[in-house]
Amino acid sequence: MSVTTEQSLPLHEWSAHALTDAYRCRALSPMEVVRSVLRHMARWEPHIHASYLLDEQRALESARDSEMRWMHKTPLSAIDGVPYTLKDNIATRGDPMPLGTRATNTAPALNDAPPAARMREAGAVLVCKTTMPDYGMLSSGVSSFHALARNPWNLSKTPGGSSAGAGAAAAAGYGPLHVGTDIGGSLRLPAGWCGIYSLKPSLGRIPIDPPYTGRAAGPMTRTVADAALMMQALSWPDARDSMSLPFQAIDWNDWDAPLSRLDGVRIGLLLDAGCGLPVDPEIQAAVLRAAQLFEAAGAVVTPMEPFLTRKMLDGMDHAWRMRSHLDLAALSAERRETVLPYIRAWADSAAGMGGAEVFSAMSQFHATRVATVQACSAYDYVMSPTSPIPAFAAELPSPTNDPLRPLEHIAFTVPFNMSEQPAASINCGYTRSGLPIGLQLAGQRFDDLGVLQLSRAFELLRDVQWPWPQVPNGSA
Repeated sequence: MSVTTEQSLPLHEWSAHALTDAYRCRALSPMEVVRSVLRHMARWEPHIHASYLLDEQRALESARDSEMRWMHKTPLSAIDGVPYTLKDNIATRGDPMPLGTRATNTAPALNDAPPAARMREAGAVLVCKTTMPDYGMLSSGVSSFHALARNPWNLSKTPGGSSAGAGAAAAAGYGPLHVGTDIGGSLRLPAGWCGIYSLKPSLGRIPIDPPYTGRAAGPMTRTVADAALMMQALSWPDARDSMSLPFQAIDWNDWDAPLSRLDGVRIGLLLDAGCGLPVDPEIQAAVLRAAQLFEAAGAVVTPMEPFLTRKMLDGMDHAWRMRSHLDLAALSAERRETVLPYIRAWADSAAGMGGAEVFSAMSQFHATRVATVQACSAYDYVMSPTSPIPAFAAELPSPTNDPLRPLEHIAFTVPFNMSEQPAASINCGYTRSGLPIGLQLAGQRFDDLGVLQLSRAFELLRDVQWPWPQVPNGSA
């Protein structure tokens, strides 16, 4: 959007594109924008608990530095001076990184992790870190370290997780840019439940430290345009990530492709994940509506058969249980007792697993990868619900509230972590009770720009969006 389009909005609602346009022509300064965002955060924060390490003085100093660069016409990037947040588990030099749990050592990090380094180098202004559940192992904002994160659309509901605070912050307007992470849906699930946009890129497109099978960092924004802008800064190789992709000259500015590009595009429609929770009827209706909009614009939409199996989902779950069981076993008894009981029960259930059982469980990561790639091979893109259910109660660690059935809601998202394919979540409607509904759009491996372009097309095609949530009465 342009400055003219957004000038009637409060500054915390301006897009990154509009802010830098305003900085360039001296209509705004980073200082006044950051001050406005900080004031807005102060009103929201008691309700949603999205922030960690909020350092107003540091943010204002960074904004002042950016202001000088813009005055001298030497901005570091297209997001210089734009407010942003980082998830707790992305290290920032000199800051503790609790990973959402009271069990960790909170010694200051020695270096920025790659996403933090790229955003710092771009001159963006870090206003805070964002909250997450213990070790990022929940799709909710329940944490033994952070206060309970809540969804701005309905404070009784979860924002999702594990990028819980980031999803809530984006929906509430803590500035336009937010960075989260995802290993089974932790970007897309909170994006879907908070009504925002997020892209889980191809594995290695955005380097991360430490790297792990399926783990990715990605943008969380209100618009596709701002996510594309973040990709310019975040998608540079970094040797600390052993799976970092080599540099590729992707024109991230080409995100706003014309709708005519949809002519003949092959889109698979996946309404049954194959296992996990059944799809809520309101969510199915919203995804079918999205399919109709794509078809009307010239795309060829074809129903898909499910490809994820119970063996695959349970195998990945059991492998993660053993990993966490070993991690918790390495803690002192005192520290271990501070971990959420749900997480301890989940991890301890792996204590009796033998070598053959662990090997079989680990093999399901690859089996899922092979099945996903094969199922998607006939299509340019695949569309599905982001989650089979709307946002659930904030106090629950998972929709089932059962540590022995913890992953029933990630059957649509986790396959694309294992297959290394880019996948986004974009809002496609609302339930009768007013909760956002996420549409997942996945592309072929390395086609991150194509997923952004398809997302932009849907952004133009979709029905009118509801206004963003406002601070509850009495909080102004």
